[in-house]
Amino acid sequence: MPIVYLGFGTNLGDREANLRQALRALRDVARIDAISSIYLSEPVGYRDQPDFWNLVVRVETELEPVELLAMLKGIERDLGRRVSFRNAPRTLDIDILLYDDVVVDAPGLTIPHPRMLERAFVLKPLLELDPELRFPGSGIVLKEHLQRAEGLERAEPIGSGEQLLEES
Repeated sequence: MPIVYLGFGTNLGDREANLRQALRALRDVARIDAISSIYLSEPVGYRDQPDFWNLVVRVETELEPVELLAMLKGIERDLGRRVSFRNAPRTLDIDILLYDDVVVDAPGLTIPHPRMLERAFVLKPLLELDPELRFPGSGIVLKEHLQRAEGLERAEPIGSGEQLLEES
């Protein structure tokens, strides 16, 4: 089965409950292998909003990328996500970061996630799960990229993501 890394973010409502409910729903279609720490991160783009709670989850799933995306968008909607404008506050955002070493460039879906190299709230928890990851199609070593990156947003661990699994 493909190994997939998913990025989760929430900054509206009960952030802990949002993540817990999303993980519970994810278990219906994927086997969760590992979960990073929860990171508190400042918003990117539109800055006049609460800080985010972010984490990364490694899963195995039989769903193809487009099917997985549709399922993830359904989880977002079920948990109250309403799309308003780019980088807006949200109850839940789930992104496909990596799907094995597959590169996808299709309408509505780009894998690897096109902005993940610019986001500390993605790179830090992702590297927690696998410090040797490379960016598919380019060979960029993510650990080295993060060490050299400048101007990334603040993203600091605040708690165990595993705890969310135990309670869901």
